[in-house]
Amino acid sequence: MHSPIDSDFIDLLPDNDPQRVLLHNEVHARPSQRIRLPALVIYVVAINDGITREQECEHLRRLPGQQSLLLEQLQNNFLRLRLQGYTLRWERHTEFTRYSLVQHLPDEAQLGATDPDLLAFLALPRDWLADIPGRTIAAVKLAMVPGDLNAADELLKQARQWFGGNPIVASIIGRERHSLAVTDFMLRPSGFERMLVVMSADASETRAGRVSQRLLEIETYRLMALRGLPVAKRLIPELTGAEQQLAEITAQLENKGASDQALLDTLISLAVRIERATVEHAYRFAATQAYNKLVMQRIAELRETATHGTQTIGEFMQRRLSPAISTVEATAQRLSYLSARVSRTSSLLRTRVDILAETQNQQLLEKLTRGQELQLRLQSTVEGLSIAAISYYVISLLLYITKAGAAAGLPIHPELATGLMIPAVLWVVWRTTRRIHEKFFKLH
Repeated sequence: MHSPIDSDFIDLLPDNDPQRVLLHNEVHARPSQRIRLPALVIYVVAINDGITREQECEHLRRLPGQQSLLLEQLQNNFLRLRLQGYTLRWERHTEFTRYSLVQHLPDEAQLGATDPDLLAFLALPRDWLADIPGRTIAAVKLAMVPGDLNAADELLKQARQWFGGNPIVASIIGRERHSLAVTDFMLRPSGFERMLVVMSADASETRAGRVSQRLLEIETYRLMALRGLPVAKRLIPELTGAEQQLAEITAQLENKGASDQALLDTLISLAVRIERATVEHAYRFAATQAYNKLVMQRIAELRETATHGTQTIGEFMQRRLSPAISTVEATAQRLSYLSARVSRTSSLLRTRVDILAETQNQQLLEKLTRGQELQLRLQSTVEGLSIAAISYYVISLLLYITKAGAAAGLPIHPELATGLMIPAVLWVVWRTTRRIHEKFFKLH
């Protein structure tokens, strides 16, 4: 549905954002079906993981008269084909693809029949359904028939017979109480579930389409939400073991019963396991919450009213689906909390290692300081010995010089002259040594 654009006024606006038209038309991307009663809806949902749009297009080409179907016709992830005596809708979503076949429901399969074989009236070849690319996650046979809703008790009696005597879930839906929806949520040997909708004779085709869409989406999103339950059950023992291991690490950290390196290695290994589990399952847990929210929204849109002696669809879902969703949510929270606890324990261990390293560094500095003090003392001792040695050699030279002068006839007494010069020699040698030290310390 597109509104016409007046070309005379198109220049009144700035240039369109590149995604404006795409985003605007998204509201019209998957219009509701128009279903004329009595109708049989064959609904199949297949997980499309690893399945390309090209494979699905090739499968659709196997339908009569669709050999020339173009891949471009599937680019919007929605396609409606009108074929001889039936219509087929193809819808591709992020995780699954839906196929909805709408055809006439023969009189012998309507109310009054006992557990009718609906697949006997299938307009499509059975092998076409069996060859749908992907893995089946939901399959429903939905019969929609007219009836007098003022006689709800009689309709329920006929509905129980139609379901072969199985326990049923039923409710009047709509503000105007225009429909009776009945199901038994039983998976039959054919792989299909069954649903029955009785609508007032004056119900419009668009209303019938909306009712069928809501009921089928409830079952689709219910099963997609439950895909997180097996994951959660598999993860619970692993989380229990990880929590016990973390408790042991914390106890050893408190009691200082193990080396920091051993604790750090164990904690890193545990953190890697938790992070891997988070990466692998976070999307599935988030998807479970999103699909469950859609289930609750679709149930609310039904605006159910209870019928005598049966549960409503909403009550059934609340009792049967909620515990499973709670298990998934609790497991997701448990995984998140465990990751946070591992992070806090890692911080504590790092703090402990840092403090220990700082203590060791301080002890090392103290040892270095004591070593330097000893080195200075040793240096002072060596310095005193050096002054004495140098002075001794200088005085010896002076003695030789005075003796040489006396031998040359100078009036000098060698020993006396040398003894008198000893204080001066000592002072000069000491002063020279000090000046050398002062120049060295200035350089550093």
